[in-house]
Amino acid sequence: MRSPKPRALSARTCSLQRFAEPADSASTLVGLDRAHLWRPYTARQSQLEVEPLVVTRAEGPWLWDSAGQRYFDGFGSWWVSNLGHQHPRLVAALRAQSERLCHVSLAGMINEATVDFAARLAALCPGDLRRVFFSDNGSTAVEVALKMAHQYFAQNGQPGRQRVLALSGAFHGDTVGAMSAGDIPEFHRIFADMLFAVWRPRDDDFDAAAEALSTHLEQQGDRVAAVIVEPMVQGAGGMRFWSAAHLTRLARATQQAGALLIVDEVFTGYGRTGPMWASSHAKILPDILCTAKGLSGGLLPFAATVASERVFEGFSGDATRALMHGHTFCGNPLGAAVARAVLDVYEDEQVLAEAVPKAARIADTFAGFGANAHLSHPRALGMVAAVDIKGPAGYHAPLGQRVHALARRKGLWLRPLGNTVYITPPLNTPDPDLDFLLATLEETLDEITRGLS
Repeated sequence: MRSPKPRALSARTCSLQRFAEPADSASTLVGLDRAHLWRPYTARQSQLEVEPLVVTRAEGPWLWDSAGQRYFDGFGSWWVSNLGHQHPRLVAALRAQSERLCHVSLAGMINEATVDFAARLAALCPGDLRRVFFSDNGSTAVEVALKMAHQYFAQNGQPGRQRVLALSGAFHGDTVGAMSAGDIPEFHRIFADMLFAVWRPRDDDFDAAAEALSTHLEQQGDRVAAVIVEPMVQGAGGMRFWSAAHLTRLARATQQAGALLIVDEVFTGYGRTGPMWASSHAKILPDILCTAKGLSGGLLPFAATVASERVFEGFSGDATRALMHGHTFCGNPLGAAVARAVLDVYEDEQVLAEAVPKAARIADTFAGFGANAHLSHPRALGMVAAVDIKGPAGYHAPLGQRVHALARRKGLWLRPLGNTVYITPPLNTPDPDLDFLLATLEETLDEITRGLS
């Protein structure tokens, strides 16, 4: 009996087979990128015309491309690599956990890694922030916080408390609730019809904003559910720094009004500004804290919303009073195991203490930029620093892109926010590598600004 004739492959099958073959060159990857990938914050024309960096490996603060060129990752791959790339202890924790248990839901089940990490994280948080709700990214951590605040008052005798207060220039993420709390038109203007109303002062000056928010809380505080802020530094809004005094005042006004204070520590937490939590600069006790990014050392999507016992008790009762929010992979054991290893590294390697002299060097370098007539507002706090190039403002301002292109040629990867040039290196950056970062940044800014004279 003859064997059946092989079935002809469909065009779809051929396509799948072709793309399943390993890419053998950077040009192949770039071609696939342009044919199939939809990259974040990237217009179609930019994706077709601007050559991406084809990263093949990473270690510490460094990235290597397909040609073997090394680049200092000056923006920490979107502010997540607080301990650098591929920290061996984090990779080992991930590998070990993957051999035991990769995933199990938190719906009626628990696992050792997730429960243990929740307890350790709670112990690090200020005040009585002891109840940890896991999710997968910073935007979602904020969504959870906003829903906690709304439901807390809705089912505890104060349904009129529905208003959220926030600062102008804020960024809290790209999901609908997080966008509503944010205030960066270049990111979210197109989605305005989807967003819920948030009250915010329209003054960019933090003195005036703190005054306006405090006054609003005094006059209409019984209608406010929550005030949400990025403590000390508004990241995506342009690395805008504000003072501990303003934060203290706002926290006091929120407490007096009976509303909940949410601190978005997604960017500022885990020692980015010096202490473990940026809100510690003001010695305040928030009701809800959101954390992500450095939480898992840049290895996996992992986030947490940590609430006070007061808030948690507001969900006591029958099943109808439960917080109706959850994600399939929330609190997954892989992320929890890595996040637990991050805390081990912070403790064993004295990461926060070791970062203090590095932060001082960064601050000194940026202070020196004040002598350049084309640069303004040099600022630094902990392991984040920024300076503005004088010129057209806005997220799409062109000078920052010129900085990016020139720095790339020098082996430094930056991602300016418009004309705001900033760095967020790992907290444990070795001193010789920090030398390279600061020297290359100085050289880049000098060349760019000389061209503006």
